[in-house]
Amino acid sequence: MHRPFGLLAELTHRCPLHCAYCSNPVIGVTSADEMSTGQWISVFDQARALGVLQLHLSGGEPLLRPDLTELVSGASRLGLYVNLVTSGVGLDAARAADLAAAGLDHVQLSVQDSDVAAADAMAQARVTTHKRHAARSVVDNGMALTVNVVLHRHNIERIPAIVELAVALGADRLELANTQYYGWGFRNRSALLPTRRQVAEAEVSVANARAAVGDSFEILYVLADYHESFPKPCMHGWGARHIVVQPDGTVLPCLAAAEITGLRAERISDRSLAEIWELSDAFTRFRGNAWMKEPCRSCSRRDVDFGGCRCQAFLITGDATRTDPVCPLSPDHHVVVEAVDAQTRQTVLARRVNPRPRPSAGDVRPLDRSHHERTTHDDGMGISAQL
Repeated sequence: MHRPFGLLAELTHRCPLHCAYCSNPVIGVTSADEMSTGQWISVFDQARALGVLQLHLSGGEPLLRPDLTELVSGASRLGLYVNLVTSGVGLDAARAADLAAAGLDHVQLSVQDSDVAAADAMAQARVTTHKRHAARSVVDNGMALTVNVVLHRHNIERIPAIVELAVALGADRLELANTQYYGWGFRNRSALLPTRRQVAEAEVSVANARAAVGDSFEILYVLADYHESFPKPCMHGWGARHIVVQPDGTVLPCLAAAEITGLRAERISDRSLAEIWELSDAFTRFRGNAWMKEPCRSCSRRDVDFGGCRCQAFLITGDATRTDPVCPLSPDHHVVVEAVDAQTRQTVLARRVNPRPRPSAGDVRPLDRSHHERTTHDDGMGISAQL
């Protein structure tokens, strides 16, 4: 039996930012449906008993939870390595000191860009200066700091400046992650996908930056699936190492699995975490390779990339059992090729300010691709603020 290594706890889907590449669900969990402090501590306890070692407190924006320090303290007492995934909005010196004292080990701070105007435009909020103060508060309180920058067509050419910024902020590590196209990122794919030329130049920029900073500073570069030669082994295999718990207690094997129609996700209030991990449809549906169709079933890579990403296959083809279209052997591979080659200037739809009620667990519906949002204005990047 596989055992989980990491738990991603989505404490809330509320967020002060409205980034166009957000991979959270298009329809999020409302604050009224979020689990209580005690319920979350119980989840952490059950996860630790299953073998989980790393806890990632995420959102939305986890700093919007007034009980965040209590949650960090409870997780730390259980022996979990606790990482806070945050925009930094709401993180000042006093709160950073409280979180460090509670046992927070690491902070992953999202930064939209090295250019202040472009960063604030993507976030749809003037928060860049605050983020830089938040980074200093993390470092001053002795916590490890990773700066995370999501790359897309509008900022990928500024990698050298982004590296300089991360070093100046005192980060231990920089994660340059090309947009992964789920949630709002999928809706905005045409406006965010970099060109092949941009990706080739980015790889040179990353190599030069690594040579310049040496071994004292880690730079992780994650290429978008659409530009890969073969699919990534998504989450190290479905239901193999990771657990995601949404704000209402819905338990999933990955962040985007709620997009898959008919996948019967269960809530922690209805069944123990161990039972969900071992027995639920959500975790067993694509675990292993018995579910595979051709060309995956007879492919020599079936135990290397596990058929690729099930969520990506569903979003692109409508069928989660099909070969990930990133794979050149997929009959749907042309869709990915055409998406990369397309040179469009589509207006970017900023993610919603407030989440809307979600269907109950087990009644997950597909992404409504026909829905069109009204917009108030368009800035120079083609990013629209939504009413």
